[in-house]
Amino acid sequence: MAKKDFKKIELPPKYVPKKSEPYMCPEQLAYFYQLLSAQKQELENNAATVLNSVRMADQSDTAAVGDDTDSASMEQEIASNLRMQQRDNNLLRKINEALNRLDNGTFGYSVISGDEIGIQRLVARPLATMTVEEQEEYEQNR
Repeated sequence: MAKKDFKKIELPPKYVPKKSEPYMCPEQLAYFYQLLSAQKQELENNAATVLNSVRMADQSDTAAVGDDTDSASMEQEIASNLRMQQRDNNLLRKINEALNRLDNGTFGYSVISGDEIGIQRLVARPLATMTVEEQEEYEQNR
C-alpha cells in the first residue's frame, strides 16, 4: 500500500488530531505540517515588516527629524524590534527543525528516548521534542 503524502492531504476545516487515530497517521502529520508551515509563513512576513520599520526609522534618524527625546524613543523602538526579531528567528529555527522531523519521520517522537510525545502535548506545543517526563527532568537538571 502506497503511503499518503501528508503535504497534499486536505483536512476538514475543524480537524484536530485525536488519540483514537493511529499515532502520527498521515492526517495528523498533515495537521502539524499545515500548522507549522502557517506559523513559519507568519514569522517570515513579520520579519519583512520589522526590517522595513527599522529601515524607515534609520532613514528618519538620518534626516534628523525631531529632538533628542524623539531620537531616543526611536532608538528604543528599533532595539525592541530587533529583540523581537531575534526571538522570532529562534522560533523560526525551531519550526524548521520540526518540519525537518516531519519529513524524516521522527516528528512526534522524543529526541532522547524515541518514545511517543503524545498527541495532546503536540497539539498544545507542536515544537515539543521530549515527553512531559523528559522535559520535566531536563528542566530540573538545568
